[in-house]
Amino acid sequence: MAKTNPIELQKCLKGMEYPASKDNLVQHAKSHGAKKDTLDALSAMPKKDYDSPAAVTKAALKEGKQ
Repeated sequence: MAKTNPIELQKCLKGMEYPASKDNLVQHAKSHGAKKDTLDALSAMPKKDYDSPAAVTKAALKEGKQ
């Protein structure tokens, strides 16, 4: 699985309101120019609501290592 850059991840999620579902996070990142590796990492996260940017980063980086 592709590994995403945490800085790029947060740039793509700028302005996101939390809590946010995985689907909303993916859509927001896509509409803000996320690269394929970032979208892949977000898409691989567990389907649940995330309460902060830190929670998203932790989940996305964890999934990117598998």
